[in-house]
Amino acid sequence: MRCPFCAHDDSQVKDSRPTEDNTAIRRRRQCESCGGRFTTFERVQLRDVTVVKSGGKREAFDRAKIEQSVSLACRKRGIEQERIDQLVSGIQRQVETVGEGEVPSSRIGEMVMDGLRQLDSVAYIRFASVYRDFSEASDFAEFASQVRDAASD
Repeated sequence: MRCPFCAHDDSQVKDSRPTEDNTAIRRRRQCESCGGRFTTFERVQLRDVTVVKSGGKREAFDRAKIEQSVSLACRKRGIEQERIDQLVSGIQRQVETVGEGEVPSSRIGEMVMDGLRQLDSVAYIRFASVYRDFSEASDFAEFASQVRDAASD
């Protein structure tokens, strides 16, 4: 593992333990060159999945992109990082077990929307505003009223 401080190639594992939700292994490492300590996470990857974008472009599935989008939607909402990690891990599992080597990005977007709808309505609306490309304030108002009506049912 490359050191994030000095870019040396060798590090030594000092401690390993599973994360709280048992979806990853947390490892504390120490660089053999500079002595810097850092943490890495090891996750199971069931298969390589290719994401097909709306324009037809293909790229490898990247968990970090979902993490970043969900974290941005949940920013300043008081949602624990553990719940965000569980949501992202669940989406990753769904994508990897879908049974196909290629998954449309729209399908992943809908998975994120479903997860955020259950997690937090404001985060759900924030993500939807970007995902569905709201262009006017009326788009927000209409979508928010749909969310409110669905919550009151």
